[in-house]
Amino acid sequence: MRVLVVGSGGREHALCWKIAQSPLLSALWCAPGNPGIAEVARCVPIGAEDVAGLVAFAREQAVDLVVPGPEAPLTLGLADACRAAGIACCGPSAAAARLEGSKAFAKEVASAAGAPTAAWARFSDAEAARAYLLQKGAPIVVKADGLAAGKGVVVAATLEEALAAVTDIMDRRIHGRAGESVVIEECLLGEEVSFFALCDGTTALPLAAAQDHKRVGEGDRGPNTGGMGAYSPAPAFTPALAEATMERIIRPCLAEMARRGTPFTGILFAGLMLTAEGPKLIEFNVRFGDPECQALMLRLDSDLLPLLHAAATGQLAGQSVAWKPLHAMVVVMAARGYPGPVTPGSEIRGIEAAARHALVFHAGTRRDEAGVLRAAGGRVLHLAATGETLREARDAVYRAVDALDWPEGFCRRDIGWRVLGAAG
Repeated sequence: MRVLVVGSGGREHALCWKIAQSPLLSALWCAPGNPGIAEVARCVPIGAEDVAGLVAFAREQAVDLVVPGPEAPLTLGLADACRAAGIACCGPSAAAARLEGSKAFAKEVASAAGAPTAAWARFSDAEAARAYLLQKGAPIVVKADGLAAGKGVVVAATLEEALAAVTDIMDRRIHGRAGESVVIEECLLGEEVSFFALCDGTTALPLAAAQDHKRVGEGDRGPNTGGMGAYSPAPAFTPALAEATMERIIRPCLAEMARRGTPFTGILFAGLMLTAEGPKLIEFNVRFGDPECQALMLRLDSDLLPLLHAAATGQLAGQSVAWKPLHAMVVVMAARGYPGPVTPGSEIRGIEAAARHALVFHAGTRRDEAGVLRAAGGRVLHLAATGETLREARDAVYRAVDALDWPEGFCRRDIGWRVLGAAG
């Protein structure tokens, strides 16, 4: 099978790494890829949002399956263009990708499906949003309605924080057009979990859960990021809770999407809060999480490629998935200043030493003309390891972190604290 993965981050490196292990694979490309991905796939210089260029390449190379990593090309219609060209794509149509592209749309679908979720309201007028906040008080959650690279959510402990979030998102437009409207919702209490299911429009195959760490600082302090680390499995997410999530959230919402004429194909990522009343939906994403994907790929015992192809071609019924009896942890190395502005170009040394302890997935790297590896983004490297216990996986990952020689980078030292305790 000839496969094209779309994207250039740590998630896409993990996907390429796993797909490359399939005996069904005959050729693997990644567009645009990165230096780490280049070790397992052929990188092609086509941007992840260049839908026409990606489809043209897939046609020229007789690609059998396109696997989009990030959400942006899906919201731009990559899956639609692939299918129009007769190419299988493991991702939703642009209409179905609105589950991530608009938080209000996702809430509408959940409400119509009867899926448990936080009480919510949408506002396109900043003054109306502020009046609602004054009425409701805090704690409360303010979200940019559109795509904001995982940074458009403010969990406000005080009314002042909530009002400032509306000002930042709607008046200052710190997330651009994503902030043309906001969703304000009740603040759910409990543990947050990322749960993934593979869908083919009618059938949903449960995958696994992970817990990530969104805040930039240890102890879950500071602003939200795209993710600073993750681990899987999530001990708080029992098999009974997984089945409840499938029955009350995933399958009803999949049926509601089909009823609307926008069947969902690909990876459905449900952000959940495990409340005293059971799992409640926080939001949907339409792709693997990053860095949750890396943890899942390390644990996955099944061949990923035929599963993705079955989802893309409506053949998931009867499929099953197997997992290794291992714990996996991912720690993100970011450039200092992230999630704010960073200075790119610093040299990264010690990759080989780190790789003796953990897998090193590249997220924001490049090689200069002399072949020197340099930082080229906010989240730069994702270090991932497995162990028979989460503590074993944690220890291996941080040995890899310590083996790196990159003074301009930083990471959280408390990934997994929910399970291991604040002291590790």
